Amino acid sequence: MSAREVPFRGGGFAPRQLRGAGLATAAVVLVAWESLSRAGLVSPFALPAPSRVFSALFEMARSGELAAHLQASVGRLAGGWAIGLATGVTAGLAIGISSLARSVGLPLVAALFPIPKIALLPLLILWLGIGEAPKLATIALGTFFPVALATASGVDQIPKSLVRMAQSFDLSRWAILRTVILPGALPGILAGARISSSIALVLLTAAEMIGAEYGVGALVLQAGHLMRVDRLLAGVVLLSLLGVAIGAALGALERRLLAWR
Repeated sequence: MSAREVPFRGGGFAPRQLRGAGLATAAVVLVAWESLSRAGLVSPFALPAPSRVFSALFEMARSGELAAHLQASVGRLAGGWAIGLATGVTAGLAIGISSLARSVGLPLVAALFPIPKIALLPLLILWLGIGEAPKLATIALGTFFPVALATASGVDQIPKSLVRMAQSFDLSRWAILRTVILPGALPGILAGARISSSIALVLLTAAEMIGAEYGVGALVLQAGHLMRVDRLLAGVVLLSLLGVAIGAALGALERRLLAWR
């Protein structure tokens, strides 16, 4: 009886990125959408063809309106998200390494996290006045909680043996935080940043719809009031592209910072 080679079956579930699959899917959807619109099977009033949507984008770009809306939105998103990330990482690290911070912080986070942050915008306007401050605060609040929880979870997953080893070498608390805690919690921090980016984008849009003259959310709201569905969908495309760009940037950052994994 001849021996035969047994194929390896221990690969487990190891999904990998298929290059071009996402772009191909998007192209198929756009072609089908355009074809249905041109064939009259889709109402041009309820759902304009992609060509009309991109034409509206081009017109806004040529007039300078698009740049004004994007500049306002990107500035608010960057400011609010940065504040939420910084405070969330700080609070998460404190919860992860301090018994007092954990005892006080976790109940507060559990109580305040479920509150819809956009519901606080009128109160923030009352406290901070009409302007950019309440919008930034709304985005920062929405970013803070998932980042704090993800950071604290990342600290909890660090093997205690690594901390004990660092202490056995008589390293200071700051040195342990910098060389053991922060690198070990980095996957959790980046996961929290990725989750919070989507929340920040949703809150940005809602805040701009409530009280802003410029911004992608304001553009979508104004287009809806005027029944300009092509401009409305152009705003939705902008939000989608903004989310894709943020996701791609975070993915590149993860590959660079977590190459050791």
